[in-house]
Amino acid sequence: MKQQSEPRLTPREKAKVAGYVARMCKRGIAGDHVYQADLERKVDRVIEQARRREERDAKSRK
Repeated sequence: MKQQSEPRLTPREKAKVAGYVARMCKRGIAGDHVYQADLERKVDRVIEQARRREERDAKSRK
């Protein structure tokens, strides 16, 4: 399988991811039984949007 590299994040995207990770940590303190999949999906969505942005920018530079 081809390994995809992580896209470069803008400062705004980094702040969003950091906020979601902080919320996951806060929920983690509450216990292992706490639902975190919603925040994980949000982080995945930000990273996927960054990946699409990089691909779009690479195509426009050609």
